[in-house]
Amino acid sequence: MPWNGVSPVAAFSHGVAAFAFGLLAIWLLWRSWRTAAHHRAIAVAAILTMLWAACATAGRSTAADVAETLRTCGWLLLLLLLSSARARLLACASLPAAAALMVAFWPAAPALLRASLPLASSVFGMLLVEHVYRNAPQNTRWGIKYACLGIGALFCYDFYLYSDAMLLRRVNPDIWAARGVINALSAPMLAVAVSRGPVWTPALQLSRQIMFHSAALLGAAAYLMAMALSAWYLRYVGGAWGALMQMACLCGSVLLLAAVLFSGATRARLKLFISKHFYQGRYDYREEWQRFTRALANDTDGLAERAIQAMAVLVESPAGTLWLRREDGHYRPAARWNWPLPQVEECADSPLCQLLANRGWVVDMRDWRLNPERYQDSTPPAWSEGLWLVIPLLLDGGLFGFTCLAPPRVSLHVNWEVRDVLKIAGSQAASYLSHRTSAERLAIARQFESFSRMSTFIVHDLKNLIAQLSLLLANAEKHKTNPAFQQDMLETLSHSLGKMKHLLHKLRQDDMPDAAELLNLEQLLKRAVQAHAGSEPKPSLECGASELTVLANWQRLERVVGHLIQNAIDATPRTGSICLRAYASGGHAIIEVSDTGKGMSEQFVRERLFQPFSSTKASGMGIGVFESREYLLEVGGQLQASSAPSEGTTFRITLPLYKEFEHGQAQNTGG
Repeated sequence: MPWNGVSPVAAFSHGVAAFAFGLLAIWLLWRSWRTAAHHRAIAVAAILTMLWAACATAGRSTAADVAETLRTCGWLLLLLLLSSARARLLACASLPAAAALMVAFWPAAPALLRASLPLASSVFGMLLVEHVYRNAPQNTRWGIKYACLGIGALFCYDFYLYSDAMLLRRVNPDIWAARGVINALSAPMLAVAVSRGPVWTPALQLSRQIMFHSAALLGAAAYLMAMALSAWYLRYVGGAWGALMQMACLCGSVLLLAAVLFSGATRARLKLFISKHFYQGRYDYREEWQRFTRALANDTDGLAERAIQAMAVLVESPAGTLWLRREDGHYRPAARWNWPLPQVEECADSPLCQLLANRGWVVDMRDWRLNPERYQDSTPPAWSEGLWLVIPLLLDGGLFGFTCLAPPRVSLHVNWEVRDVLKIAGSQAASYLSHRTSAERLAIARQFESFSRMSTFIVHDLKNLIAQLSLLLANAEKHKTNPAFQQDMLETLSHSLGKMKHLLHKLRQDDMPDAAELLNLEQLLKRAVQAHAGSEPKPSLECGASELTVLANWQRLERVVGHLIQNAIDATPRTGSICLRAYASGGHAIIEVSDTGKGMSEQFVRERLFQPFSSTKASGMGIGVFESREYLLEVGGQLQASSAPSEGTTFRITLPLYKEFEHGQAQNTGG
């Protein structure tokens, strides 16, 4: 790595850095007698930085290289110590520093090597700064953020310097000259952080993802570097065939690296190695639980298959099946993932289901075959050949189903930790699957409810028509020679026939909503009263206004009024009276149906009158009033009732009036 002497700018820049860190070290050493021990550690790192800057003012030398390595090691060890890192991690961090120190004493070291080691140290330093800040409690970040910014700036600039040096095979003099001033800017930030008295995080927690990706990246970089050296050697000794062998070696090595990186077994082995040698537990429970929950909570279809995959990932299994309990109590395959679905079923009293339900075991099928005495000397099911684990899906103290997994990509010991994680995951999957099953059943039940509700309304309408025709037939023997009765009978039959035709038309329309239209209430009420002219007592009509116009469906509204009239007739003795009154009030049309019948109690009106299947009549279905109120609510109206025992009942229908603007548009005056 060529150096062309030291310019005055570079000397001044590094002199400023030496002065700034010297002042910081003196201030920290003065404070260290009365403050925390980590201030003294920062002071040591500042002294090493001051020594490096002082050596750099005289130009490149072995002393400057050694001082720079010590300065980098000082800041790395500071971050590790402040994070209470374990001895194993400290040993790993010391390896690149020791290598850089050895290279510093080797004047003839290749330029690429002299730049790559400081570059690796700077990357490691940036990762440590990020982890120190992220793992600090939220209330302590105010105190340490400037320290993280200052130390991070040192490593960021080193990364910029040495990455440029690796590309160009030489250090850029301008970037090197500015390095001292950039480092000096970090000193005030460290002073501010120390003056705030930060409480550093008690433990460094490197996530498994960071460790996995870092190890994979370092391994790939080392592999590519080795392949590049091999290709250079082949070109050097190959003569005329050198270029061909070099290109073949490079392309082959890249293809081999891609195959290794995309290999599930290789990734599984690397994860297992990191978990065994760097962490006490196998799982990062926070990360695994978030991943598992996200997989199950996905809105897309295929919940059963996603549940298999989510549990398989926990043990690096490449395939599996899911069995669920059916209505008859047997367990049948419901989904598969990379595994053929067996066409069999498992009884609830089979040995496997008993182990899963009664003991909650995660059954290792290979162990079952090798040691049947542990499993009550029972035999594994024939369909389980080739499977590895059977995980119970427990819900509400019962066995909802179970998941079968294929053998893992790497050898994995199923210890208590793995079993506990799989049991918890199985229970979580069972709750999601049960919720999905309940939602599907609820949707089906709602469809049946809609069909039953429509059928109930139709039966109710038919009951009213039958009641009218029965009353007509009963009066026919007595009044069959009366011309007026004959005319009323014909009109009643015509009206009933029209209702039946409308009912059939509604069934053919697949329960489509009835179209609303402008209609005159006086005409509708006269027709409803005329339809019950042969009843006793005969209803009367009092219309206080001739132009009461509302927006509704004629057939539906006439059915509502007709039902209230029929209820009044059924509840009123022949000597009583039934009166319909219609008038306008406050932009609304009011229709009152009053009778002098037996009435209803206040409690019944308040709690049961507008509930379906509640009626005061022995043969009543309790649907008419409920249906009437539902339709009136659809058109913006209301239905109210006032009644007292032995005093009669009054039903009041309130509908918004419609009037005409001068330009002919209809307006709802009731809001």
